[in-house]
Amino acid sequence: RVHILPHLGRVPLARLTAQQVQAFLNARHGAGLSARTVQYLHAILRRALGQAEKWGLVARNVARLATPPRVERRVPRPLTVEEARRLLDAVRGDRLEALYTVALSLGLRQGEALGLRWQDVDLEQGLLTVRYQLQRIDGKLVLTEPKTVRSRRTIQLPAIALEALRAHKVRQLEERLKAGPAWQGWDHDLVFTTTIGTPLEARNIVRHFHKLLQKAGLPRMPFHNLRHTAASLLLAQGLDIRVVQQVLGHSQIALTANLYAHVMPVLLKEAAARMDALLR
Repeated sequence: RVHILPHLGRVPLARLTAQQVQAFLNARHGAGLSARTVQYLHAILRRALGQAEKWGLVARNVARLATPPRVERRVPRPLTVEEARRLLDAVRGDRLEALYTVALSLGLRQGEALGLRWQDVDLEQGLLTVRYQLQRIDGKLVLTEPKTVRSRRTIQLPAIALEALRAHKVRQLEERLKAGPAWQGWDHDLVFTTTIGTPLEARNIVRHFHKLLQKAGLPRMPFHNLRHTAASLLLAQGLDIRVVQQVLGHSQIALTANLYAHVMPVLLKEAAARMDALLR
C-alpha cells in the first residue's frame, strides 16, 4: 500500500519486467529506506509473483531475477560481566526488576518475556517454558505462538532469576489487591504487566530500559542487547554452542555461530590453553 502499489501498481502483471523490479528496489533504497526494509519489499513481491506463476498468470517470477541491497550485519555490543552487574544493581527494587533479570540471564526476546504467563513458570522446579510472545496485531496486543519449533522451549532458571520471579509474584499480588475491581489481568495471567494487570507496551519498556541504563552509567542500547549479552556470557564460559542454541531458541546452530562469531576468538584461546595443559 505504501511502497509497492504507488510505484508498480499500474503495471500490468504480465508486462512487469525484472528491470522494473530492480529499478523499483534501487529507487526505494535511494529514497532513504534501509536495506532491510527494501529486502522486505522484495520478499513481498517475490512471494506474490510466485503465487501468480503457480496460477499461470505470469510466465516467470521476475522478482527472483532482481537483487535487493545487502544488509551490513552489525556486530552486537553485549554488556561485559561488570556492566551486567551494574545494570542489575540499577534495577534492584524496581517493580520490573524480574523482567530485566530474566531477559539478561536467559536471553529471552522482548516479546517472549512480555508474553510469559505464570502457568509457564514453575517456581518449584525452577523451570520456565516459552510458549507465546506478545505482539501488536491490528492495533491490539495479543499472544501469538513463536515462529519456529525451537523457539518453544523449556529453560532452567538461574537462581538469580528464580529469586527475582518469586519476589515479583509477591509484588504483583500486592498490586492486584490494591487495584481491586480495576485489575484487568485475569484473562492471560501475564507475569509482567502494568499496575492494573494489562499487557506492557514494548515502547514503554524501551523508554524505561534507557532510564535504567542512564542510572547505571551505561550507554544507550536496544533491549535486544540483553539477549546478545546472555549468549556472549554463556559462550565465554565455555558452554557448548548447542546448549546456547537451545537456551536462545535459534532454529539453526549456524545462526548461533554466525551471530556470535566475535566470541569465538576467546573460546579458541581457551581451547588452546586447555590443550596445552593436557599435553604438558
